[in-house]
Order: sequence, then C-alpha cells, then structure tokens
Amino acid sequence: MATKKQEAEPTTNFSKYIRWFWMLFTAGVLAVVFIFLLASWGAFGEMPDHTVLENPRTNLATEIISSDGQTLGKFYFNDNRTPVGYEDLPQDLVNALIATEDARFEQHSGVDAIGTLRAVVKLGSGGGASTISQQLAKQLFHGEGSKNIVERILQKVKEWIIAIRLERQYTKEEIIAQYFNIYDFLNNADGIRSAARIYFGKEPKDLTLKESAMLVGMFKNSALYNPLRNAEGVKNRRNTVLSQMEKYGYITETVKDSLQKTELDVKYTPESHREGIATYFRGYLDSFMKEWIKDNPKPDGTKWNLYNDGLKIYTTIDSRMQQYAEDAVQKHMAKLQKEFFHQNTPDRNPTAPFLDLSKEEIDALLRNSMRQSERWRHMKYDLGKSNKEIEESFQKPIQMSVFAWKEGKPSEIDTIMKPIDSIRYYKTFLRTGMMSMDPQTGHVKAWVGGMNYRHFQYDMVKQGKRQVGSTFKPFVYATAVDQLHLSPCDEFPNTPFCIEKDKYGNIEDWCPKNSDGKYGGNLTLKNALANSVNTVTARLMDKVGPETVIELVDKLGVDSEIPPVPSIALGTADLSVYEMVGAYSTFANKGVYTKPVMVTTIEDKNGTILYQFKPETRDVVGEETAYVTVKLLEGVTRGGSGTRLRGNWGVNNQVYKEVITGYPYEFENPIAGKTGTTQNQSDGWFMGMVPNLVTGVWVGGEDRSVHFRTITYGQGATMALPIWGMYMKSCYADETLNISKADFEAPENLSIRVDCDSPADNDNVIQEEKETPDDLEF
Repeated sequence: MATKKQEAEPTTNFSKYIRWFWMLFTAGVLAVVFIFLLASWGAFGEMPDHTVLENPRTNLATEIISSDGQTLGKFYFNDNRTPVGYEDLPQDLVNALIATEDARFEQHSGVDAIGTLRAVVKLGSGGGASTISQQLAKQLFHGEGSKNIVERILQKVKEWIIAIRLERQYTKEEIIAQYFNIYDFLNNADGIRSAARIYFGKEPKDLTLKESAMLVGMFKNSALYNPLRNAEGVKNRRNTVLSQMEKYGYITETVKDSLQKTELDVKYTPESHREGIATYFRGYLDSFMKEWIKDNPKPDGTKWNLYNDGLKIYTTIDSRMQQYAEDAVQKHMAKLQKEFFHQNTPDRNPTAPFLDLSKEEIDALLRNSMRQSERWRHMKYDLGKSNKEIEESFQKPIQMSVFAWKEGKPSEIDTIMKPIDSIRYYKTFLRTGMMSMDPQTGHVKAWVGGMNYRHFQYDMVKQGKRQVGSTFKPFVYATAVDQLHLSPCDEFPNTPFCIEKDKYGNIEDWCPKNSDGKYGGNLTLKNALANSVNTVTARLMDKVGPETVIELVDKLGVDSEIPPVPSIALGTADLSVYEMVGAYSTFANKGVYTKPVMVTTIEDKNGTILYQFKPETRDVVGEETAYVTVKLLEGVTRGGSGTRLRGNWGVNNQVYKEVITGYPYEFENPIAGKTGTTQNQSDGWFMGMVPNLVTGVWVGGEDRSVHFRTITYGQGATMALPIWGMYMKSCYADETLNISKADFEAPENLSIRVDCDSPADNDNVIQEEKETPDDLEF
C-alpha cells in the first residue's frame, strides 16, 4: 500500500514541469518582446522614424510634361520613377496584386498571423508569409535579406515593425500605391507608371486585365519573369495570377480561361535620354535646367537634383505637333537623302560626299573633325594618349553600329569600320533643324534638332547656325518699309546695281547679280521679294544702310553677331532656326517681339511651384510695317518660290514627284513665307507663317562642301519647304489644334497700299523653279 509521500511525488513533479513550462514560455515571450523593443529602438540597426516614414527616401525622376498633358520624357540616373496615386490604378491591377501577394490584405494590420503561422509550421514550403506592407517595408528600408540566419531573423523582425508602423501611418490604398511605385520592373521601368509606359506604351489607368496580371506576375522576380528575355515564363506566371484572381472571386472561370490562351502583346517602348519623342528639345532642356538649378537653391540652401528629386517641368511643346514635325522630317529626309546618295556615287562624284574640294582639303577637313570628336577627347584627356597614338587608333577597324535609313525610317547597321571612315560616312548625311512657335504667346510647339538624336546629337535648332540666304531679305524690306514708308506696289529697276566701296565700310564695290541672270524693266517690291531679285534688295540696302538693318534684326531677337556690310542683305550671316523663328514671329504678332518660351512652370514633387515664366515682349516695328511685311511675304507663296504650296504646281515633273514628299499640298489659306538658298546650294531654308503659327526649317550638310550640285534639288523650296508642307497638312488635319486658316489681321487706318492691281503680280516665276532633271547629269 502506497504511502501519502509516494502519492504526492508525481503531483509535485508534474507541477514543477508546469511551472518550468510557463517560466520558459513567459521568458520566451518576454525575449521576443524584448527583441522587438530593441529592434524598434534601433539596437539592430537604424529604424525609420515618423518623419522618414512620412517621406520615404526614394529617387524620383524629373518628368517633362507637354502643354497637352503628355509625358515627353524624364531625367534620371538609375531610377526612372514617377509616382502615381491610388486613384490612377485600375481596379484589375489592385485585385491582381491582392489575390496573388496578400489575400488577407484588408483584414490584417501589417502582419498576417495566419500566414506567418503556416510558414513556421511548414518551414516555408507552403509559401511565404510576407504581406504587401512587409514587402513595401523591405523595399523601402532594408532591401534584400542576408544569408546569415541570425541576421535574416533580425531583418524579419525589423520588417514586421516597419510594416505595422506603415499601416498606422498610411491608408491601405496609400500602401498599395507605394508598393506599385517602388518596385523595379527592369529595363528602366521603375514603378508602375514607367512599367506601363515601357512594356505597353500606355498610362497605368489604361492597362487591361491581362496586362495588369502580367505586371503583377513580375513582382515574384522581375529578373526571371521579364517579357523581353523570358516571354514563355512570363506568360505562365501571368496565368498563375489570373488563376489566383479566379480563386478569390475577382474574375470568372470563363474570363480566366479565355485570357490564359492569349499572348502577352507587349509593346516595348523604351524610355531613355536618346529615345522617344522630342529628344533634341530634351537635350536643350537639360542645359536649361542645370542653369536654373545653379540660380535657384532649395529653401535649405542645398541644390536641387535634376535626376532624383522628382521635379515636374511643364513645357510649351505640344506632343501632337511635335509628333507631326518629327514625322515630316523623317519622311522627307529619307527621300531627300536617297536622292543625295544617288547623285554622289563614286562614278558621278569621286570626292563624294564633298564637292569642289581637293584631296588635300578633304584630308584636312577629316583631320579637323577627328580632333573634334568624342573619341579624341576621351583618349586625350581621360586616357592620356599621345596624338600619334590617337591618330593611329582612327586607322584601326573596330566594331560599331552606324546610322542608316532603312525603308524610309531611321535604323542602325552593325559593321566593322575604321573610325576615320565613320567620320566620312556620317558627313554623307544631310542634317535638318525645325522649330514651330505661336507668335502671340511665344510658346514653342515643336522642336526637331535633327534626324536621330542617338547618332546626330548636335542640335540644329539652337546650337547650329548657318547662312540664311534669302530668308534674310524680309528684314531689309521691313527696314525700308519702316524707314521710307514704302509699299509692296512701289516699283524699282531690275538693272545691275553696285554699292561703291567704302560707303558702308566695305573694301570693294559690291555688285550682286540675280540668280537667274536676267535683268530689265521695273519690278514691284512684292514681285522682287517673291522672286528673290538681288538687285532690288541691294537698292533697298543702299537706301537704309546695313547698320539700320542690323539694329532692326537685333530688336527681333537675333543675338548672333552680324557684320555691318551690304552683303548681309543676301543672307551671308550665320543664324539659328531659333533666332529666325523668333524674328519672323514679330511680323505675325503685329510688330511685337515675344521671346520664345519653352518652360512655363517647374514644380517640386509635392506640387509646390518653384518657377513660373514671365513673358518677355517689346515693340519693334509699328503694326502697319509688320502687316505690310506679311503681305510682301504672302506674295512668295502666291507667285514666287513658295508657289508649290498651292494647287498642283510641278505635278508633271517626275523629279519633284520622286523627291518632294507629301506633294501636292494644295493649301488655299493665306500663307506668308520665304525660301532661302545659299551659295552652292549648301543651305536650304523655308520660313512659313499663318496668323497663329510660325515655323522655320533648315536643311543642309554638316560641312558647306556637302551639297547638291544643282539648284533643282539644292534650293530651299526642295530641301526645306516640303517638311513645312507635310507638317502643316498634319496640323490642319487635327482640328483640335485650331491652327488658323484666316487672313492676317490688318491694322486700322492702313495708309500703305498693299493690294497691287498689276497683272505682273503672278507673272514672274523664278528661274530656279524651271530647271529640269537634265540639269543633274554630271
């Protein structure tokens, strides 16, 4: 029979075990609590405080926004990130994320207890337990996990604490938006907005269900599930997301099954500094912003970072007009270049692409270009190579990608070529510059500095300056009208004329000749300008003097230095497209010069306005003088070198059919314009104006020795005018732009006669328009 002592021993031992269990359990709980407390106090590494949680440190790209609300491009180093709000996310995208990553997102407060317990019991084999809030915490504040188990556990603790704090700091919607904004989808697709634009060419709000599913599927591992490298894997992952959405009732089984059979339909639209729309304008804007940042520090005295601070730059560029301009340039330059190559085969021109140069002159030109190249600069100053070593490197074939026109579109060719040969190769391409502006506001609507920014980075809108030819003549005429009160109907002799030496500081007599070699009789100023008659322009220059013309041109916004000699009347000065458009706009704006505007507003990432432009205007000539000048320029498109803008001029001429793009234009509305062609056809210009839009176009070679041999192709009416014509046809076809077809407004009490009754108004057709294809044989 057991004693009382023996009966008590098991009970005592069991109680002891119970006490030890609860002691250990309590100690464990306290230890866990203590670890969490230590982590929250920063004992295991810095933890974000309230202010950091409110403003997470993420690099935000600076966004360039067009006047019609489209993103033209961005400035960024590594992070092409532009955040969007929850309201900009389609519901399918949100549902796909919750169904795939965190089905109980709406029920937990940062940590999913059920998911965590499942992960612990199954040792992670049943799936991870990280909530969307935890994943956001991980990406915002501590990145990838450590391989060390202890460090990994401590990181997980920190992740839980931050997730709970995020849930207290933000709404569920804000956490969703932040998660989409922070993720790197690769290929410069940082955040959902960049991802939607780069992979599908659209804004996030426009994503379809299957597109949303694909992007959410990339959250698992964007390096592995990337549509550019692993389309099949991405499709399978997308289908998994669709299955999850069906599982949790967001879509029906029928919808799931139908979408799983579809292709990805990715529309890869890369966003980089050298690709996309308005690349040359963005190049200009980069310089503009760096200058602005120098003079405008942050409130705390530090400098703004163009690439990380998430600024918003609101520009005057209209994305529709910009696209029309780029399309016109591309279409015409491809055809014009084809003809240039045809005329510069080795048989036709042994010194191609150069004309009128000896071998010694060509070698000197290439050597000079070699020393100005980026390759020379890099080897000389970055690598410290000697001149001899650098010159030898230019003679060694290397692998490179070079520009080429392919089926009328810019393309690249992978080849092996000597760097010196590549310099000569690039000189075979004609260049172009184009700018379009509202003359009343000064807002620049389109800016095309070249054909392809990746290969031709020199901007021919503002950087490049070339001889302007006859497009300078309206400045002489405007000066004469302003100073002498002349009328377009006044007549001048079309006879040889000289300005004697020393009269205006010129060292010898200046006796310009007419380009067609024809003289005799009298011409009205209207006909003389329409046909670019040099003798009449010289007579006007003699009456007003170079200094007076330069004074007017200076007021018209031309900053380039112009020598005070009579020959400037024929366009010997080198000016930019930017200067010319600003100057011509003064005539369309009733004599008031408005400085071209490209940036209207700059905001920080919170929408605070940092800069707002103030119009810069000044009165230059009277309204009457401006109107008379416009009427003179209208004559160019009615009976002069701009006639091909009307009707079917030249339709029977096969040369023009093949080379002039977009013809016939058949404009019937008032157009004021002027063509320009420089000596040897090195430069072709066209300046065209309607009441609310002024556009300038230049086309030519990089070097003046690169040009067409004859004026049939080398004149401004063939090289530059077609770009203007195609651009304006597109602008008029887009009725949302409201481009004017009205008459230029006449001033009240007009005292100068502008409507000439002479039948000669439309009788004079310039000789350069009459040349035939036979002139091209050489």
